[in-house]
Amino acid sequence: MMLRTILTAASALALAACAVGPDYKAPQSASAPAATGAFVAADSSAVSLDPVAADWWRLYDDPVLDGLVGDALKANSDVRVAVANIAKARAALRGARGDRLPQTGIAAGADYGRSPEGQRLPGGSREDWSVDAGLNIAYEVDLFGRVARSVEAARGDVAAAEADAEAVRVIVVSDTTLAYADAASGAARLDVARHIVELLDRQVMLTGRRKEAGLATGLDLARITTLRDQRAADIPALEAERQAALFRLATLTGRAPAALPAIATDRNISLEITDPIPVGDGAALLKRRPDVRAAERRLAADTARIGVATADLYPRITLGGSVGSTGTGFGDIFGGGPLRWLLGPLINWAFPNQEPARARIAAAEAETQASLARFDGTMLRALEETETALSGYARALEQRQALRAAREQSAKAARIVRAQREEGAADSLAWLDAERTAAEAEAALAAQDAAISRRQIALFRALAGGWS
Repeated sequence: MMLRTILTAASALALAACAVGPDYKAPQSASAPAATGAFVAADSSAVSLDPVAADWWRLYDDPVLDGLVGDALKANSDVRVAVANIAKARAALRGARGDRLPQTGIAAGADYGRSPEGQRLPGGSREDWSVDAGLNIAYEVDLFGRVARSVEAARGDVAAAEADAEAVRVIVVSDTTLAYADAASGAARLDVARHIVELLDRQVMLTGRRKEAGLATGLDLARITTLRDQRAADIPALEAERQAALFRLATLTGRAPAALPAIATDRNISLEITDPIPVGDGAALLKRRPDVRAAERRLAADTARIGVATADLYPRITLGGSVGSTGTGFGDIFGGGPLRWLLGPLINWAFPNQEPARARIAAAEAETQASLARFDGTMLRALEETETALSGYARALEQRQALRAAREQSAKAARIVRAQREEGAADSLAWLDAERTAAEAEAALAAQDAAISRRQIALFRALAGGWS
């Protein structure tokens, strides 16, 4: 009956309750109209305005990469931390929701002691057992929405933690793809470097024979040998870069370096998508980017916390009651004689000194303004990163086109000078310069292929595609 009475009174009071503090409204940035249109840098034939593909790494059509990304999403330590943060936020939400329910407590105790002579009942013993048991119930009537705003803030924290986890997955997928691409590009650049050294080895051998025949000088042989040694010196650095990419790939997939599957090291062709990359528009980007969603949800949570702080200006009403019994044994406490019970409201109100509560409100309002600024900044950075990635990718493709033309012309020039030298129409300096130019053009093109892979992945990362 006592519990029914408390709940009836609480229900009546709750009907008159209202949540103080501002109601959250989604922010409207001054730059939103310009931010939601087509991208400024999306004027290249290398991209399309189609919606961004989910599971974007599958566009590379590489089963090994698919498996590595799947391993990273399951075992990466940053992903595990993000998932744990979601569980923490959800636990806090359960705690906030629990404040809506009556709080109960059970207490029981027994002791043996001696009573003063003046407190001894006639005919009773001064030494005896005393047993006490009781049940306490308390329910906060949320007249001013303190609990409701706390739940609202906790919901915002959960949504922000979930968006943070999505952002971590975007980063992990892009970093895993990038490490795999760097390893593949490193292998491709190593093949080119070794091929150049092999060609120069032949030139060294031929120059040595010409020197023996009196058709070349020792200086000619020294110069071509120097060029060969310079190109051979590039190989250890390229091998170190490739190994670093493989070690990074192992860490991202939750493995020790020695445990990385051998198949992950097999690719020796740069990772690249030749079809136009779908990029969508600014409106879709801002809805898709998890860091923007996280910032918006934190703004919502901080707005709700203004209401939590504002509720402290008003009385906090708690309906409570207790029932219990005290006796000289467990059999006595369940009898009707020693039974006791209490029922009544409790009002707590910090009045008239409300300056601490108003200071907390001011702090909550300032934090909300900071969250709004962070939201605006996050949105602008998302647009900046995407535009930068689009522009960088388009310019990198143009640069590679020029390098391909340079490689073809330098190879042609080297063949011409080589033939002229055989006929005695070109000196050794012209021949050496042509060989050096051809080698540098070949190496530059291989390096640009690697840069294209990195630019593509940077674009996908800025677009924040899916990962399911």
